[in-house]
Parts: sequence; C-alpha cells; structure tokens
Amino acid sequence: MNQLRPCLVVTSVLFALCCLVYPGVVTAGAQVLFPGPANGSLIERDGKTMGSTLIGQSITDWAAHPEYFWGRPTAASNDAATGITNSSGSNYGPSSSVLLDEVKARVAILRASGVTSKIPVDLVTKSASGLDPHLSPASVEIQVPRIAAIRGLPTSVVRELVAAHTEQSSFGFVGEPRVNVLLLNLELDRRAPYAHPAAAGTTSAK
Repeated sequence: MNQLRPCLVVTSVLFALCCLVYPGVVTAGAQVLFPGPANGSLIERDGKTMGSTLIGQSITDWAAHPEYFWGRPTAASNDAATGITNSSGSNYGPSSSVLLDEVKARVAILRASGVTSKIPVDLVTKSASGLDPHLSPASVEIQVPRIAAIRGLPTSVVRELVAAHTEQSSFGFVGEPRVNVLLLNLELDRRAPYAHPAAAGTTSAK
C-alpha cells in the first residue's frame, strides 16, 4: 500500500499532463497560430471544399478530362459515404507486371493526347506516399499545348500560370522546383472556365 498510492498519484498526474493538458495546449495553439495547416490545408471556393494543397487530385480517368493538367498518379481514394480520403503506397516493386501495365497505360494516354516528347517518370508513377500533389515543371510543360488548345488560351498565358504556381527549392537548395497541380487547375478554372460536354457545370479539380 505504501507504494501503490505514490504510483497512482504519479500516473494520474502524468496522464493529465500528457493526455489532456499538453494535447490541449498544442491543439489550441495550432488553431490560433496556424489554423490552415492545422485543419488540413484545405482549399475552399464559394463555401465548398475543393481539396487540400497536401493531397493529389483523385482523377482516375485522365482521358475524360483533357481540360486539366494531369497530376501525378495517386493512391488516394475517396469514400463516398464518409467523405474520408484514404491512401497507401502501392508497394509495387520494379519487376511488378502490374506496375508495368499501369505505366504503359498512362504513357498510351499521354501519347494519344499529343505528347511526342520524352515523358518524365513522375507523370506515370506514384510517389512513395501515393498522395503527392506536385509535379516537376517538365511534366507540366509537356501538357501546356493540350491545355492551351482546349481552354482557348495562348500557350504564353498558360506558361505564365505555370510559372506563377511553380514552387522553388526550399531555402534555395532543399528539394526540386515543383508545381502544385490542384492549385494550377483551380486557377485555370478561374481564368478560363470550361464546361465539360459530358458533365456541364461540374469540375474534377477537387
């Protein structure tokens, strides 16, 4: 009994500090100082959540949406019932026939869209997390002619939009330049709205 009481007191105090006080302070501080990142870096337009700057677009049928820049293939899936986005890596190895078939299918779509140049690898493969919302500038550049033609914009204007949404290496040397495809597509919708023939009034940039 002499040891039980101190153990219970210490356990109770640590429980209160570590499980109640500390999480509460951190959560409250994050909501006050960094409300956007703390809530998932969500993008809202006209009161509607369009997506997150941290998660790639879940466009599964690229060929059906030629009016958008096609992002990096994503492993994210949306649960229609709950609205929850789930993700996981595919874990395909370099010798996987499934991976090879997926890459071939994406290359075929790109070729059919008019791309004749070398295709960067990030445009036809998933990232390790399966969530990456970014593409290399090279992967975006090869799509500029298609977007310009469909949206009725000069290629120079489309390239200006791409440049405006290109993030440089952090601190000038960490990482590579990258383009957030969701933000770029939303800006395209704002600058040059496009009514899809199969679903007028809808958008897949979400």
